Amino acid sequence: MQIVILGAGLIGNPMARDLAQDSDKNVLIVDRDAQKLKELEKIDAIDVQVADATDPLILKELTRDAAVVINALPGFLGYQTLKHLLELGKNVVDIAFFPEDALALQTLALKNQVTALVDCGVAPGMSNLLVGYGQSLLKKVEEVKIYVGGLPRVRQLPWEYKAVFSPIDVIEEYTRPARFKKDGKIVVKEPLTDPEFIDFPQVGTLEAFNSDGLRTLLYTIDAPDMVEKTLRYPGHREKVLFLKQTGLLDEAPLEINGQKIRPIDLTCQTLFKQWQLKPGEEDLTVMRVEVRGPDGGLQFDLLDFYDAKSGIHSMARTTGYTATIMARAMLNGLITEKGILPLEQLGHNHELVRFVFNEFHQRGIHYQQTEI
Repeated sequence: MQIVILGAGLIGNPMARDLAQDSDKNVLIVDRDAQKLKELEKIDAIDVQVADATDPLILKELTRDAAVVINALPGFLGYQTLKHLLELGKNVVDIAFFPEDALALQTLALKNQVTALVDCGVAPGMSNLLVGYGQSLLKKVEEVKIYVGGLPRVRQLPWEYKAVFSPIDVIEEYTRPARFKKDGKIVVKEPLTDPEFIDFPQVGTLEAFNSDGLRTLLYTIDAPDMVEKTLRYPGHREKVLFLKQTGLLDEAPLEINGQKIRPIDLTCQTLFKQWQLKPGEEDLTVMRVEVRGPDGGLQFDLLDFYDAKSGIHSMARTTGYTATIMARAMLNGLITEKGILPLEQLGHNHELVRFVFNEFHQRGIHYQQTEI
């Protein structure tokens, strides 16, 4: 049974290593950067291939025998690649987090009778599953709040932030308009707005601000009030606002010495070394999901840390393992629905939810559920 992973970055690498532990699965991981595959080619249970998976003909050959394809390409490549995979009749687990609307591919997925689980990370991803699960328990949902952040364990000036993925994907959180629901209507605000401070056990005080993480929840969950906010150490938000206000995150090209350069590209290139989590540097992932109904509510909390034994960062674990666990659930017959499936639409499947919690528990990742 073959699983093909497209993209061997800091998320794709741990996914391949995780799936390679299953004796009944053959893992093929693909990237056009041979350097990213070097570490993985030493593992017997993993096949690697240097190739450009965005080429439709190459993609067809790469995925010919795949039972499931995990799309872990950068966001700007994700939507078109997912479309090609659906056209090829492939079941997909997608963590590309592209800006386009995945539900627009529903007709294509149903036509080819395939399943595509979209936004299969920690948030969006597990946050969606927990909202759907909470809705199934409460029956009626009136309010949803999601707070999530990936942070370095050690705070260092000037940014007090580091990431396990490309700065361009982080910057997307700071520039994409934030959509949420208020009194049953979709409202759009600038990202980084409505800051608030929240205390988290073992972490301390974090600053939350608007970001565009609700995505499909806006259309699939019947709750009049929903918001998603990103968590950072206090002070980081003001520094990003400075970048925006000075035009350093603008996408319109400027001409400098005869060369046209987008300020955002220069900024990301500069930030890459400063924001990149290096091997051995510890991180943490913190998330809180609140789902409230007329007669009470549920709160789900996650606090996860860098795994020193495996050398895998927490954000890679919590994001990547969501995708690998969902791929296993699909292959085990726990997910049988066809079409484009955001994870909130699977929250009613309590057998699946128990499976997911158990798989995370085995990997030392724990979601705590309490009544509020």
